[in-house]
Amino acid sequence: METDTPPTKQLDFVTVAKRDDLQPGTGRIVEVHGVWIALFNVDGTFYAIDNTCPHAGGPLGEGRLDGTIVECPWHGWKFSVVSGRREGNPDFEVACCHVRIDGDSVQVALPHGFVTP
Repeated sequence: METDTPPTKQLDFVTVAKRDDLQPGTGRIVEVHGVWIALFNVDGTFYAIDNTCPHAGGPLGEGRLDGTIVECPWHGWKFSVVSGRREGNPDFEVACCHVRIDGDSVQVALPHGFVTP
């Protein structure tokens, strides 16, 4: 998702893929500053969320994408790749990352305050 950069802090964007690397309706796992992030292409718009499902740590980037909803491959929890909220229970969510397109490059920045390992 393309987001505005806060005026007081610059985000540290990292190139994680080329636009053609990820076909519409698919996802993959990428690394940003030592953090595994799930990157998705929804009809040409790219979204990035924390790769780790809060239920049991499943890899969301390996899940099945249906529109803007990804299903964790381990236990079926579903999350919006747009908002990070769990479908049917918004008390659970995963962090959303900033995404921008620079020419042919897909770039991702971790949200401010995201805890890195």
